Amino acid sequence: MRSLLRSFLAVCIGILFFASLSSAANTIKVGIVDTYTGPASYFTLDVLDGFKFAVEKVNAKGGVLGRKIEYFTRDDAFRPDIGLTMAKELIMKEEVDVLMGTINSAVALVVSDLAKKEKVPFFVTHTKSAKLTGEKGHRYVFHMTDDSDMAGRVAGTVLAKKPFVKYWIAGDDYEYGHNIAETIWKQLKKNKPNVQLLGQSWWKMGETDFTPYVTQILAAKPDFIIAAMAATSVAGFQKAAKATGLAQKIPYYGQTAIDHGVITSQGKDAPEGIYGGASYLWYYPDTAANRAFVEEYYKRYKRNIPQSRVWMDT
Repeated sequence: MRSLLRSFLAVCIGILFFASLSSAANTIKVGIVDTYTGPASYFTLDVLDGFKFAVEKVNAKGGVLGRKIEYFTRDDAFRPDIGLTMAKELIMKEEVDVLMGTINSAVALVVSDLAKKEKVPFFVTHTKSAKLTGEKGHRYVFHMTDDSDMAGRVAGTVLAKKPFVKYWIAGDDYEYGHNIAETIWKQLKKNKPNVQLLGQSWWKMGETDFTPYVTQILAAKPDFIIAAMAATSVAGFQKAAKATGLAQKIPYYGQTAIDHGVITSQGKDAPEGIYGGASYLWYYPDTAANRAFVEEYYKRYKRNIPQSRVWMDT
């Protein structure tokens, strides 16, 4: 859902590349590598459906430069080695003109290296790694969402205005988790020098038992928790936070904690009063165009948007 506008952006930018391709080709082939199983699919299915939505509209109007768009998907199982294999298959077997994906930062980085080598444009749809267009950037990679540096600086700036002083950092022990935690803390420390970091907890990707970490955090008694989690951990941690009383005792921030896919998947297990961000909020902006999109999206997919649309002032 949140990537509908990004999908249109991808198509528009793609014109720059496709204009120079052979006019003999009948279609523009897009290869999508992403995680379509497990908790990460809360996000990736929205991205895929948003893309389908956009492609149908573009194709109905004749496509891009008279060429229809077709796409192929591959599941990377949230693993860099599989993601790289799938990307190679899309290029070599399906002969795609463009690559898209992924939600996993490590997968995106290896696919980006391949795209550079093969000179295939790669549109990054959800990954937050700032390295993609930063230190490892190149002319064939395009980031279509905010990265961890952007999100981290915003979070650090906002938290600096809050009364919290004693912090604890907890999150996924991989690229994204460490990157966004470091960025938040750096910005927070810059804006509010008297903040203190009491300690850190890092768990492996795919962790399902958060009780030991919650116990450790409760014992330290911080004022606030910076939860640097990715798609595979957000729901599990938030469920544990509510069940153990952590969410009621210590407020925390998680970049995707208020994402509709995450909240909807938890139902009544979702904690209240948490701080978080989302790539898209269905009620904002309150414009005719966004209302029309929300209505059509819900009619089509029946998920991640409340059935009764309440437009809120923000």
